Amino acid sequence: MSDNETTTNVQTIPAQDAAAIKGVSTTLDALEYGTIESMELEFKKDRRQRKKLPENITSRSLYNDIMGIAWPSLAELLLSSLVNMVDMMMVGSLGAGAIAAVGLVLQPRFLLMTTIMSLNTGATALIARARGAQNQERANNILRQSLVLATAISFVCAVFGTAFADWMVTFMAADGMEKETIELGVTYFKIQSITFMIPSWSFCITAALRGTGNAKPCMVYNIVANLVNIVGNWLLINGNLGFPKLGVAGASISTVIGQTVGTIMAFYSVASGKYYLKLKINLKTLFKFDKDIVSGMGKVGIPAMIEQLIMRTGLVIYSRTVATLGEISMATYQICMNIQSLTMMNGQSFAVSATSLIGQSLGKLRVDMAEHYGRRCRQLALYVSLFLALVFVIFREQLVMLYNKDPLIVSTGGIVMLIVAMLQPIQSSQFVLGGILRGAGDTKVTAFYVLITTVIIRTSLGYLFVTVLDYGLVGAWVAIAVDQIMRTMLFIFRYNQGKWKRIRL
Repeated sequence: MSDNETTTNVQTIPAQDAAAIKGVSTTLDALEYGTIESMELEFKKDRRQRKKLPENITSRSLYNDIMGIAWPSLAELLLSSLVNMVDMMMVGSLGAGAIAAVGLVLQPRFLLMTTIMSLNTGATALIARARGAQNQERANNILRQSLVLATAISFVCAVFGTAFADWMVTFMAADGMEKETIELGVTYFKIQSITFMIPSWSFCITAALRGTGNAKPCMVYNIVANLVNIVGNWLLINGNLGFPKLGVAGASISTVIGQTVGTIMAFYSVASGKYYLKLKINLKTLFKFDKDIVSGMGKVGIPAMIEQLIMRTGLVIYSRTVATLGEISMATYQICMNIQSLTMMNGQSFAVSATSLIGQSLGKLRVDMAEHYGRRCRQLALYVSLFLALVFVIFREQLVMLYNKDPLIVSTGGIVMLIVAMLQPIQSSQFVLGGILRGAGDTKVTAFYVLITTVIIRTSLGYLFVTVLDYGLVGAWVAIAVDQIMRTMLFIFRYNQGKWKRIRL
């Protein structure tokens, strides 16, 4: 695997006045461009020298930059996680079988999303560098081309997901689910698959805006989409205000309605030109592709896609192992995973800041600023994760009872929540480090790390603890913990190598 260690070769563009830049401006905008020579000098500094900030730059200003991007993402992801929790609670009112049915769908759906997510990783990295170099025209071209590619890819995924929904859900059930539960899962999955193109557009625009550091519009339209989803759930799951009682299918339809509203708002955000990007639809140039841009997205996106495919394959195998424990265990597993998703918003929000600011710093040839931003992103994420860990230890059983009050689910879920709490600081560091490496375009080696941890370690330990040693759901979560610890250690090793600073896009 090549590490692309050639020093970044970026055509620097004369700096504009920072106040003239649309959207979020940062401390980085006021700094001079680096040079190849200044980068080489940075590489030769020891750790103590690298911690020294540039003249007239304070830690407070860097923290402000990070929080300016992170807090909208934090608010958005927090509300999204809360909405997912409420969504699952509403579905939970239909019984453990309904929770298990939705759980069967998650990994196949994420597997279909892999290509879109990978494309977005490449687009974010390229747009962040274009923003750092203040090349707005290039950033707009990257957005246009990524949307066209997302449309084509999502169409293929929609056809595939709809055609093979029955097979995929049945495969995930692993002979551990009732026929009715599988049928509910198939219905839910088909609705999601048919409309797959709608959220793919929103994901693409969100990735582009975050690359520029503009997370506020993403927060707004995703919050609105989630609120619409909740209202739709209330109306369609149990049939309130005269609406039909559609159960699990109603939950899926509500999700699609919310996604549609959010996608319309997302398009407005990039069509208005208020947030640095300006999407222009011109039929003559709509399908015109820039070789360098597509190559750059592929250089970052293809390894990211391989990483996600490897990860999702491992999670599919692992989820099937959990499914063999039966509907109660599957429901408990899904509840704890749903609560854990709330904790991911911490690492993910600071990872958004890391990806944007590291990409912009490298686009401006300021390796020193990339390190300063990265270090502080990890610190902030750590503080939040310790608070979350304390909350989960104290209120572990109460959180599980919000979904289902079955004594077996509550007692087992309470034990699992202790593992979730222990993983908080580890998980937050992993997310932020991943954001740093993605912002730099270093996605090849991380795919190999995911292969080792998720596919080999998690699945093998999951099979050992669940099937061979019969440790049940707690054993399955111990396998998750080992996976998370090992992956974080490997990410730290990769980050400390420093090869991400030299990657050329």
